[in-house]
Amino acid sequence: MILRLLRNVLNWLLMKRKVLEAIVLTVIWGPWRYWNNRVNQLGRSNKTCLITQRFGASHDKQGAKGQTKYLDCSFQLSNVGEIWKFGDFASISRCSAEHQKIYKDWFSVADSDGDGRLTGGDATNFFVMSNLSRPDLKQVWAIADSRRQGFLGFKEFITAMQLISMAQAGHTLSGDLLNSDVDYENLKPPVMDGLDVLLAKKKRPKSDPEMNGNPEVQTSSSSSWFTSSKSAKKVPLTAVTSIIDGLKKLYIQKLKPLEVTYQFNDFVSPLLTNSDFDAKPMVMLLGQYSTGKTTFIKHLLRSSYPGAHIGPEPTTDRFVVVMNGPDERSIPGNTVAVQADMPYSGLTNFGTAFLSKFECSQMPHPLLEHITFVDTPGVLSGEKQRTQRSYDFTGVTSWFASKCDLILLLFDPHKLDISDEFKRVISSLRGNDDKIRVVLNKADQVDTQQLMRVYGALMWSLGKVLNTPEVMRVYIGSFNDKPINRVTAGPIGTELFEKEQDDLLADLKDIPKKACDRRINEFVKRARAAKIHAFIISHLKKEMPAMMGKAKTQQKLIDNLEDVFAKVQREHHLPAGDFPYVESFRERLSGYNLDKFEKLKPKMIQTVDDMLGYDIPDLLKNFRNPYD
Repeated sequence: MILRLLRNVLNWLLMKRKVLEAIVLTVIWGPWRYWNNRVNQLGRSNKTCLITQRFGASHDKQGAKGQTKYLDCSFQLSNVGEIWKFGDFASISRCSAEHQKIYKDWFSVADSDGDGRLTGGDATNFFVMSNLSRPDLKQVWAIADSRRQGFLGFKEFITAMQLISMAQAGHTLSGDLLNSDVDYENLKPPVMDGLDVLLAKKKRPKSDPEMNGNPEVQTSSSSSWFTSSKSAKKVPLTAVTSIIDGLKKLYIQKLKPLEVTYQFNDFVSPLLTNSDFDAKPMVMLLGQYSTGKTTFIKHLLRSSYPGAHIGPEPTTDRFVVVMNGPDERSIPGNTVAVQADMPYSGLTNFGTAFLSKFECSQMPHPLLEHITFVDTPGVLSGEKQRTQRSYDFTGVTSWFASKCDLILLLFDPHKLDISDEFKRVISSLRGNDDKIRVVLNKADQVDTQQLMRVYGALMWSLGKVLNTPEVMRVYIGSFNDKPINRVTAGPIGTELFEKEQDDLLADLKDIPKKACDRRINEFVKRARAAKIHAFIISHLKKEMPAMMGKAKTQQKLIDNLEDVFAKVQREHHLPAGDFPYVESFRERLSGYNLDKFEKLKPKMIQTVDDMLGYDIPDLLKNFRNPYD
């Protein structure tokens, strides 16, 4: 009797729960999805909207973990979400576990050498089973390999399979197709003729006499190139499986010997390691105190990173690298600098005083899977900031600038004066002008008329610091999680801030896609700098006497270093803009004995010239779109 009564009560509660769920889905979820789709189609409304946003782990003091929040937000929060929609991440997140298992089996069949990378030959042999036209398959590869790595990993392979399935269903292939309103839940794997036969062969035992090839998994040789450079065997260009692996091989075999011979690592940049090539793209934020650098990162991540401090006073007192990790934690700088899988070993040259002011903040986040942020201390004014720092602030900034893919200079409309310290910091960015973007933050704190004057004053101040004839790109907006102050901004200012933020987010979204191109660009720039350095060092060695007066001649050469640079430039027909800073080079040169330098070795120079003229173009040709 009691058991029957309990069963009836449970059935009644279950029925009520289903009825309530149906009411919620019909009355609330349906209209919300309709309104959300209309907003996406018609564009952002200028009106403030209520958006339901589920946070995985909220850092808001008023919200509990996993709580559903109703945020009174401006256009900014919904826009920032667009930056998360990278092709491979979006595709695999929308792919069911069942389909991922199917694609994993397909990927093992397509990847003939078992290295986890689907290159051009394997891709063409596998994709031909889809019976799509060559132009369609060319578009599939271009969209899937949006980062131009020269290969497809498993995530990119899923993207390619989804694109092929959409093309077979009649969709027109384009870069925006992945972010369109495609029903991913009902998107089935594509039809691949003859794949069943290949899968059956793959599932046979390894002892089957019909199986071909070595059953052992082939591993990439790139991991050993950096461990034993003297005993490393020559790796043919066909042995590499990506553009980055090819650059590693070229560096070890052709460029690194030149750098070591002429001590390039002591004068210009430390020797590259494996992690330098494999590092995620980095974005560095620079600015004076309280210009919104940490808030900008918090705005993009929608949460604070571990160790973040925000306030009107100078709060960030150290360099913080914000990167992806399995859990939330802060790693001290000395520990970060000795980890082989992180590209920060070169920071040990700045000493323990700097490493105590450096840390790595890790947290799991989809955006950090693609981009790493570098938060910097606010630059203060006054001579004490330069003389009483225990480390070379501008040197550290210059080191990060050479590693970063984008540099954001943040300004406050109420603090437009550029201090001497900030001027030195901006000057240290020389050679990285193409990476710099200027952000006029907190622009909604002034009205339209004042904003025009502030913009003019900012451009005038930058013109005295940045020695470039081109006009620097300036983004205007209020990059935080608060609604736009529409009273001061007005309708014109609000629309301007929306467009400016769209442009800035587009720049950030393109960073992972351009990461491989940036690596190639930096590699070529480094090779040319190493050549010029070799010419300078060998010329100084040649000018030293054989017997008497070495100390006097060395001092004369160092004092007249400008003439030495000019002579080297004329002798080897080199561009003047590629030469290093005279003063910094003179300062480093004073600690060396010029007579100990190496003479010019034309064979090494010719090897680097051949690398720039033949090897790198061949590498790019081998890993271009296989359907070109």
